[in-house]
Amino acid sequence: MLRVTAVSVERRDLLHRRIRWIVAGTIAYNVVEAVVALAAGAAASSGALIGFGLDSTVEVLSAAAVAWQFTRRDPERWERDTLRVIAAAFFALAGYVTASSAIALLTGSDAAHSPVGIVLTSLSLVVMPFLSRAERVAGRELGSATAVADSTQTLICAYLSAAVLAGLMLDSLLGWWWADAVAGLVIAGFAVREGVEAWRGDACATSVGMLLEGEGEGEGEGEGEHEH
Repeated sequence: MLRVTAVSVERRDLLHRRIRWIVAGTIAYNVVEAVVALAAGAAASSGALIGFGLDSTVEVLSAAAVAWQFTRRDPERWERDTLRVIAAAFFALAGYVTASSAIALLTGSDAAHSPVGIVLTSLSLVVMPFLSRAERVAGRELGSATAVADSTQTLICAYLSAAVLAGLMLDSLLGWWWADAVAGLVIAGFAVREGVEAWRGDACATSVGMLLEGEGEGEGEGEGEHEH
């Protein structure tokens, strides 16, 4: 479970507002990212870029669910329902990336060089980790599993950015057309794992928090508590 520290009403309200601003920024960026990626992907016949654009729409869905939750009078009451929406977003992302990667590998499709795609994915490598960390820090202090889960969804978008960028570069420079498809399959597996944990409930916050923060001692303390 998340280790929740006592926060004052004023601090809690501040964290609620902060999370709303973060997810609003995430939604705005991903809408632009989706439009540009889909257009660039269609122009270059790049399944990786098209998949990246669709991933951005999944990220919008996840962030919108958290934004909706934190507009409610009692956000904690909607924690489990919002986690289910985020889990569905993880599964949708994993399903599409798996299908598009498999098709690319089976057909041996080779995309054209896309300078716009390279610039876009490079920018996302900077923006997405920043948004993810900001939401994760606020979510962990607040004790919100949904905010932590959504921050992981954003981080997966950064991983996918790296994979698509690597694929575009390796394809353009070395002719390795299969590179982005293989990386996509790895990311899909990670998304499935996080989707399963989000579906189970607030346990997602534990695995995500430990994975991203490396706070192994928190897990040990939790196991000690269960032994009593």
